This record gives sequence, C-alpha cells and structure tokens, in this order.
Amino acid sequence: MKAPLIALLPVLWAAPALAQHAGHTTAPAAPSSSPKPAPASPAPAADPHAGHDMGAMPDMAMAKTQTVPVADPHAGHDMGAMSGMGVPGQSRSQAEAMGPPPLPDHETAPPQPPADHLADKVFDPAAMDRARAVLRQEHGGAQASQVMVNLLEYQARSGGDGYHWDGEAWFGGDLNRLVLKSEGEGDRHGVEAGEVQALYSRAVGLYTDVQVGVRQDVQPKSRSYATVGFETLLPYWIEAGGALFLSNKGDVLGRVEGAIDWRLTQRLILQPRAELNLSAQDIPETQTGSGLSDAELGLRLRYEIRRDLAPYVGVTWAKRFGQSVDYARGLGRDVSDTSLVVGLRAWF
Repeated sequence: MKAPLIALLPVLWAAPALAQHAGHTTAPAAPSSSPKPAPASPAPAADPHAGHDMGAMPDMAMAKTQTVPVADPHAGHDMGAMSGMGVPGQSRSQAEAMGPPPLPDHETAPPQPPADHLADKVFDPAAMDRARAVLRQEHGGAQASQVMVNLLEYQARSGGDGYHWDGEAWFGGDLNRLVLKSEGEGDRHGVEAGEVQALYSRAVGLYTDVQVGVRQDVQPKSRSYATVGFETLLPYWIEAGGALFLSNKGDVLGRVEGAIDWRLTQRLILQPRAELNLSAQDIPETQTGSGLSDAELGLRLRYEIRRDLAPYVGVTWAKRFGQSVDYARGLGRDVSDTSLVVGLRAWF
C-alpha cells in the first residue's frame, strides 16, 4: 500500500505547476510534505505601458508586421508664415515661381546730408566747413577740361588730295560743361566746308548728355544755326550722337554719327565710323539736297604709342544722294569718292 502512494508523489508535486502554466494563475501551490520549500520566482519587471489604454490605438495587430512611418517634424507648421518665405495667402511653390522682386528702374535718391558734425565739437566749425567744401569739390564737384582731336588726317582721293579734321574741347564738371566742336575738310585750294559749334552740355543720364547752342558755318556759305543734340554711349561701347540745326534762313538740317573701338590688342584698335547728313529741303546756296544729302563711312586702324597719342591709317568712302548729286555734278565734283587716309588721334 505504501509503494503505490510513493509512486504518486511526483505526479501530485507537478500538478500545481502545470495548472499555473495552463491558466496563468498566481494561486499558491498546494502545500507539500517535503521539508525543502520550492525556490521563489523573481518578481516580474514593471510594464512601461501599464495604465495605458492600448485598445485605443488603431491597428495594433498590423503594427506587429508593418513598419510605422516616421512622423514629419514640420507637420502642422505654417511655413508661409515664416519671415522671408512668402507673403500672406501665397503658397511656398508660388513664391518660388515668382522669383526675386524686380529692381527699381530709377535711381534711388541720395540720403540727406547730416546737419550736425562731431568734429565741430572738437575743432573750429568754420575751419571744418572749409574742409568739407574742399572734400565735396574733389569728390564729384571738381572742374576739368580736355582737348580731343578725333581726326586729323591727310586723304589721298581719286579726284585730288585733301585733308579732314574733327575735334572738340570741353570744360566743366560731371553735370554741366561748355563744349566747343569743329569739323571740316578741304584741298590744296582751301577749305571746302567748315563749321564751329559752341554748346552747353548737360548730363541727363548715366551715359547721355543733351547739348544746346549755336553753330557757325564758314564754308561754303557763312550761315548761323541754332543747335540741339545729344551724345550717348550705347551697349557694346558704341559712341553715338545726333543734332538738329535751324539756320537763320529757316533751313533745317540733321546729323547722325557713331563709332566703336574694337581692341585687337592693348594698343592696336580698329575703329569703324559713320556719319549721315540730312536736310528738310533743297538748299542751292550750300549745294545740299533734301532727304539724305550725303554719307561717309570709314575704317581706321590706330596704334596707341601712349593712350593720348595714336597715329592711324585707314580707308573712307563718301557719297552724295538726291539733289546733292546734281549740285556736285554742276560744280564738277565727284558724286562718290574713296580715300586712303593717314592721320593722328590725340588728346590732352
């Protein structure tokens, strides 16, 4: 009888442990008659999510098999409200498409000069006023002058040799100047055509001057004109100018001219040059026809020995048009002429 009971003891001992694993119960094990108690199991670690309502989280079952996307750190932020990112009511993409704001098409007005000067508290105010006047004079208000001989050349023409000159002199500042101009041509018999202009020149832009004054012709007829014109610098460094002339006889003339310097080297320059003369009416006294009366094209190659001294060689082509052709033929002159030229360009 004792032998069967002893054989059942291991089964009775393992029964509480099997029941605990099957039902996850924390009920205490049945008392045993073994003098050696069972070792105590360690206390379970605290669940970090204890007290959280895990059922409120959606799709927890799918989270075990799917990767949860990382949240955008800027989600919910109004990027358009940030300074410089856009304007109210405009998306970021619209602001980027518009690009930077356009620059103003006019010059910004200079700031007002200061009314008080710290140096006046240390030095004599009268002496400082004189010093500031000298400074203003040296930085933009200084007076300067220049004499420029654009063309001074000998011409080997098919109908006879001749000469041609074109130059100007000016005195003044950056805005206001007095300008003297002279242009003409002749041959061994004397001056065929010559003029002198006295002009007031006013800068109206960064590269444009307006000029008004008088013109006096000495040949072929002595005649005075009121003059209004301009000088400007066009893109690609094209020097251009034009003028209208109203004579004391009521004649209206016009002139357009331009030139550009092509630098082949630092000292070798090729200059194309053009001049067109126009008239509103026929003028028999000066052998000038209406419309385009005459034109001259030239190509000159100069070498700058110094920046202010440059000899040159070249070729020119001149032609009369309209009624000017009949006037020239009546005087025995050529209608068109090609010349080889040798000359000097200088300024000081």
